[in-house]
Formats: sequence, structure tokens, C-alpha cells
Amino acid sequence: MLWVKALHIVFMVTWFAGLFYLPRLFVYHAQATDRASLERFKIMERKLFWGIMTPGAVLSIALGVWLWLGWFRGASSWLHAKMALVALLVGYHLWCWRLLKDFAAQRNTRSHVWFRWFNEVPSVALLAIVLLVVLKPF
Repeated sequence: MLWVKALHIVFMVTWFAGLFYLPRLFVYHAQATDRASLERFKIMERKLFWGIMTPGAVLSIALGVWLWLGWFRGASSWLHAKMALVALLVGYHLWCWRLLKDFAAQRNTRSHVWFRWFNEVPSVALLAIVLLVVLKPF
């Protein structure tokens, strides 16, 4: 189970790398005006989402479920809170996918400032999740 836990952490870090970087790419994409930059951002965003972020999310969640089945069946409230935050992150991930599709179809209507605020959501979630896992406050 320690291997499963270690891999869960590795893929969680991979997922968060994408959750942190993709919205930052959206910031730059929303500011770009020349065709070459717009096309480059589309490629970077697609590769990040499908090549790093989504596999990291799937493997992190799958390994987390494996850990839950192996160790935490009688889970306490901190784990329920963590799982709720993970569910919110899945929703954020799917929202990123929708924004990615909007950029790919040149339908983005949001400003770079909006994306700067949107970029902060995973930071708050990560802080809350780490505090819950380490401190187990309830």
C-alpha cells in the first residue's frame, strides 16, 4: 500500500501541475493577438490537458480509491471533506476542458484578468487538502 500511496502523491502532483499551468496558459492566450501565438497556445493547452493533466487526474483518483478501499473504509470526516474537495477539483478540471474547447474554437469571451482569478482556485484547494490530510482536524 505504500507504493500505491507514493504513486497517488506523484500523480496528484502531476495533476496539480496541469491545474496550475493550464489556466496560466489561458491568461497568456487571452492576451495574445497574433495568429502564430494563438495557434501555439492551442497546441500547448491541448497537449497539457490530454497528455499530463487528465492522465494525472485519472491515476490520482484511481489510486486514491485504491487507498480508500485498502486503508480507510471506516473513514472519518476529514476524508469526506477531502473527497468533496477532490470532487470540486474534478469539476474545475472539466471547466478547464470547456474553456480549452472555447479557445480552440475561438469562442473565448473572458479577459486575462478573469483567468488570473480563475488560476487561484487550485491553490486554495491544494492548501485545504494538504491541511486536511496532514492535520486530520476532525
